[in-house]
Amino acid sequence: MLKYEYHNLLASKQMLSILPKDKIFDSEHQVKNIHEEIMAERRAKLLGFYDLPENSTRHIDDFIANLDPVFDTMLVLGIGGSALGNKALYSALKTEAELPRKLVVYDNVDPVFLYEILSQINLETTLVNVITKSGTTAETMAGYMIVADILKRKFPKDYQKRIIVTTDKERGFLRQVIKKEGYKSFTVPDNVGGRFSVLSDVGLVSSAFTGINIQELLSGAKAMRERCSEPDIMENPAYLNGLIHFLYYRLGKNISVMMPYSNSLYDLADWYRQLWAESLGKRKDIKGREVYVGQTPVKALGTTDQHSQVQLYTEGPNDKVITFITVENFKHDYIIPNLHPDHEEVNYLGNRKLSDLLNAERLATEIALSKAMRPNANIVFPQIDEYHLGEFIMLYEIQTILTGKLLRINPLDQPGVESGKIATYALMNKKGYEKEHAEIEKYKQDRDIT
Repeated sequence: MLKYEYHNLLASKQMLSILPKDKIFDSEHQVKNIHEEIMAERRAKLLGFYDLPENSTRHIDDFIANLDPVFDTMLVLGIGGSALGNKALYSALKTEAELPRKLVVYDNVDPVFLYEILSQINLETTLVNVITKSGTTAETMAGYMIVADILKRKFPKDYQKRIIVTTDKERGFLRQVIKKEGYKSFTVPDNVGGRFSVLSDVGLVSSAFTGINIQELLSGAKAMRERCSEPDIMENPAYLNGLIHFLYYRLGKNISVMMPYSNSLYDLADWYRQLWAESLGKRKDIKGREVYVGQTPVKALGTTDQHSQVQLYTEGPNDKVITFITVENFKHDYIIPNLHPDHEEVNYLGNRKLSDLLNAERLATEIALSKAMRPNANIVFPQIDEYHLGEFIMLYEIQTILTGKLLRINPLDQPGVESGKIATYALMNKKGYEKEHAEIEKYKQDRDIT
């Protein structure tokens, strides 16, 4: 079970200027009301991510069991919620679980990035997974058209078996393509937004392909959901962490730093950044009033960023809440040889595990931040495995919904992203966006942009 160590977020003898614990209990009634609201929305099937642990994965299991064994690599074409969760799970487990197959994710339209990927993979043994709910995501569809064209020319007789599509169950352009081409397809659930979709086909297909135990992922998520099923703040880690972040935000802590002390979990912080930023960064509240809210998520890596960011966190503006991620037991570890026993400069390291040094540095950073009155918490993985990753994902998804409702905004939409998509369509001369195109041309002329 994941451990949530929150004591350095609340006032104590060591943290006199930090949030008093009474503030937590002052919010009990508000959190209880929000809990009832969340449960009502769950019953109304508006929060589909809650129910993903119960969804059958037999269609995925059957697909993997019958897959041509020639495929040893999956290339995911996606962006945002269609990519970040896939990357996070694979990065976390590829070494710890010694995964037998490889995952590569193309999640940016940078042409050099695509060239590098296509230069490094063997198309003969690569399965391409196109992930977009709408089937109109410009970045994903551009990648699809380039890669599909290459596959059609290179493998004219069987290119269809080299492409699968994960999209809306019934609607969208890609459903037409699937019918025409005969591609194998998977589904993005109607009531699960992209950034909440990693435990659906969106993230489970690539995970199962690489050898991740998706049943354990879902079991961990279910366990955390049950752990967070009651409104009691002190027994519900998602509500407690969400409430604390909200209260600190109201006190001017408008930056949330996630700092894993594990390279394997660094991409998990990327997944968190999208979840937190896109869900909570809103101009208007649920009544349409302009509020301009949102806590900016930042990722850091321990111990690397002790030498680049922690100076700022310790002595710079006191505007951050810092969350460490600690791993207690690594599958792979080293004993540091005592090569220089007569030299006190380094002999203290001799015969210690490398993971001991890593976690000692994390605790040292916690101590330094606490002495500087900087709020910090610690989420502890007993080890990196599917179960605990499932716990973490559900923890933060529930926390995000709770925090959004405390802010009185809609944590499920992303109107700012949509306006950018419209501008992209106009710039690329997509039919139906002529008015927006004309407005952009005027914008460019007014600023002498050629």
